[in-house]
Amino acid sequence: MSLALAAYRLLTGMLEPLAPRLLDARAKQGKEDPRRVDERLGIASLARPAGHLVWLHGVSVGETLSLLPVVEQFAKGRPDLTVLVTSGTVTSAELLAQRLPAGVIHQFAPIDAPGAVAAFLDHWQPTLGVFVESELWPNLIQAARRRGVPLALVSARITEKTAEGWARFPGAARTIVGGFDRILPQDSVSADRIRSLGGRIDGLVNLKLAGGPLPHDAAAFTALSAAIGDRPVVVAASTHDGEEIAIVRALDRLTERLCLILVPRHPERGAEIATALTRDGYRFALRSRGTTPNAETDIYVADTLGELGLFLRLADVVVMGGSFGSVLGREPWGGHNPLEPARLGKAAVAGPDAANWREVTEALTAAGGLAVVASPGDLPNVIAPLLNDPAAAKAMGERARRGAADAGAGLDRLWETLQPLLPGAGR
Repeated sequence: MSLALAAYRLLTGMLEPLAPRLLDARAKQGKEDPRRVDERLGIASLARPAGHLVWLHGVSVGETLSLLPVVEQFAKGRPDLTVLVTSGTVTSAELLAQRLPAGVIHQFAPIDAPGAVAAFLDHWQPTLGVFVESELWPNLIQAARRRGVPLALVSARITEKTAEGWARFPGAARTIVGGFDRILPQDSVSADRIRSLGGRIDGLVNLKLAGGPLPHDAAAFTALSAAIGDRPVVVAASTHDGEEIAIVRALDRLTERLCLILVPRHPERGAEIATALTRDGYRFALRSRGTTPNAETDIYVADTLGELGLFLRLADVVVMGGSFGSVLGREPWGGHNPLEPARLGKAAVAGPDAANWREVTEALTAAGGLAVVASPGDLPNVIAPLLNDPAAAKAMGERARRGAADAGAGLDRLWETLQPLLPGAGR
């Protein structure tokens, strides 16, 4: 063990007695689930089923949702295995409670302290651990390796800042990345950074490109569709502060009356959005208050969790949020997943910020399934022709669907790479 890793283990061990108090404070702030806070200390809230168990881990919403296709693949390809999914945030736990198949277990991940990690691993005894994106927790990785648990780091994304931080401790970096039996980065940039830290690359896979359409409640779709009536629907998906009002004002220039559905990236911002819309005199309804749009409603604020699939299905055109930060004087958010509307065959428009989804954005744009505009003010010029020509919008959506199918081919490659690490396969 390198000196840096030994010092880290010693320090986290010394601080661990303070963890219960810190976790309780976080629970009071809504950052931990008070009913399940012991899981963060490695104390399981559920019994371990008999037999082999595969452990999948992602820290937050995006990472854990990207694991869902892998969960489904295990359910189909290896139903003999129990699947445990761990995450680190309250929001991710709430979404997984809605989305995980029956029989799949969710627990909060343990803090990276020696006692919590040991308790977690002693109870769950995983046969394989699969970490997604950039979860490089030294105590957790080393403890799993000492127990002989094979590990895979998949859809790995290492930022320049993270790579520079690990590079200051080259011995520790080699030990940590060398602890993975398989490493499959998202892209060539992350692959180069991991190689520079001493890791071996086994291929590329981006799990956020895999998977099928987002789910929805069919009854809710029928009710909302009837409430909206014949008006065309534009959905602004995963919007951030400032984008909602900018999009609303831009679409005011459309001559046709439509129903605009705003789906904020963070649903807790619903009240804030309502205040801004009230100030500017717009007629709107908030889904979190149990209201539905009617003939007088111009804007529907969909400030609820896990219903994006429902609203995308209602859309004639989708505007991707998180893509206009730079032109609104905010720090760029990097865009959000344009594959979500594409998988449903929806015509979509995005702003200039796409750092998090650059390759996908370029591919969908080249395929004619996504339009990119310079600012919210340019939206009417793209959206009006699509609303006036439903056949053109449908054709654009079909091009997007085909592009999404091409982008999602990496799941089969990942599944093949994991096979030698599963029970029953020779390693």
